[in-house]
Amino acid sequence: MFEYKLADIGEGMHEGEIVRWLVKEGDDVLVDDPIVEVQTDKVTAELPAPVTGKIHHILAKEGAMVPVGSTLVIIADAQARPAPQLPAGPSEAMLHDDSAQPDLPVAPKPDGVVAERFTSGDRGHTAPLAKRALATPHIRYLARQMNIDIEQVEGTGRGGRVTEEDLRRFRDDLLEMSSGSVTDEKVGEALTKTPERAASPDATAHQNGRVERVALKGIRKRIADHMVKSVSTIPHVTSVDELEMDSLHGLRERLKTVAQARGVKLTFLPFFVKAIVIALREFPIMNASLDDETGDILLKHYYHIGIATDTDDGLIVPVIKDADQLTVFQLAQEIASLAMAARTGKLRLDQVTGGTFTISNVGSIGGLYATPIINHPEAAILGIHKMEPRSVVRDGVSVIRTMMNISLSFDHRLIDGATAVRFTNRIRSLLEDPDQLFLEMM
Repeated sequence: MFEYKLADIGEGMHEGEIVRWLVKEGDDVLVDDPIVEVQTDKVTAELPAPVTGKIHHILAKEGAMVPVGSTLVIIADAQARPAPQLPAGPSEAMLHDDSAQPDLPVAPKPDGVVAERFTSGDRGHTAPLAKRALATPHIRYLARQMNIDIEQVEGTGRGGRVTEEDLRRFRDDLLEMSSGSVTDEKVGEALTKTPERAASPDATAHQNGRVERVALKGIRKRIADHMVKSVSTIPHVTSVDELEMDSLHGLRERLKTVAQARGVKLTFLPFFVKAIVIALREFPIMNASLDDETGDILLKHYYHIGIATDTDDGLIVPVIKDADQLTVFQLAQEIASLAMAARTGKLRLDQVTGGTFTISNVGSIGGLYATPIINHPEAAILGIHKMEPRSVVRDGVSVIRTMMNISLSFDHRLIDGATAVRFTNRIRSLLEDPDQLFLEMM
């Protein structure tokens, strides 16, 4: 028998969602036959059978969140050795938030399904991230009432679980450092008072059929998790500016014929990528990230530019690797190729990882400006908005120009406001005067 475990198929991934099984118990499989589709926070990948044999037991149900290292399936290989003894209880990594409940059953049920080892997605997220604090819902409730980030609390309970005593100790340490807003009375009440659960208006509406409840899962959940991590980790500041696009618009029109002859659809985006790379070279802190564990600043001496792409499944950020080494036409081709792969679900893992700076282009949809969320752990993201004729003042005279707004969100731990404005000033100067842009490329 061969136990097939979920490996780390991403950059430090902790878990994956079982999207669907491509085989069923009893099926014969050959080595490298695709058997299961797994979705990480980066990509959806088909995992192949590692051995030739028969599918003996499928342990992870479709929709389940499975920690890395967990057994997905048992395959009876050609040698047909005795079946492995199933563990008597779940590992620490497989315990979820409701860890106060009795050990989950893992032995096969009469129907042969190890049903409760994982919880399906339609019942909500269950398995934690590997580094997430282990705690019962009651302890998490207490932490929220005490205004404590439980992820910062060192657990001393069984298996590293956070206990009430851990919360009190953490609170006391905080009170010693600062008077803060957490009072003993409030904390005491939080530790002793049972929460009262009022009837939810949403629940009433649901009963009346006016609200449809949909499970947050798949790419949508990955996006939600990533956004929460970014805004809870990075202090965002957004700076907004406007560009006069007439010169660049004229250049693009002149180059269209040449681009079409090469089979290239030339948009404004490749010019933005070029201008941003030039500015990133001059402002290296904008192409950096903060190592949250060590506190070190990581200055990247390469330029991998992410392009936030709207797809039917949600926001995907394919990455143009070494954008500084590509021509405008090559960038246009790469952008079109990655966008197509993103919308058809064909992106490889290496095409959505390793970005150093991200562009979010919503100009074709509309909107005046926005506050884009930084693609953690990067230091900044640039939003590009719609282009339109506006009345502006030039040499004391009101004239009509083709204008566009840009929004730069940046990590205020690393970047000061003045630096951010100088960075966007540089981008603006390059795009408003494309001759300058081409001189910098030579």
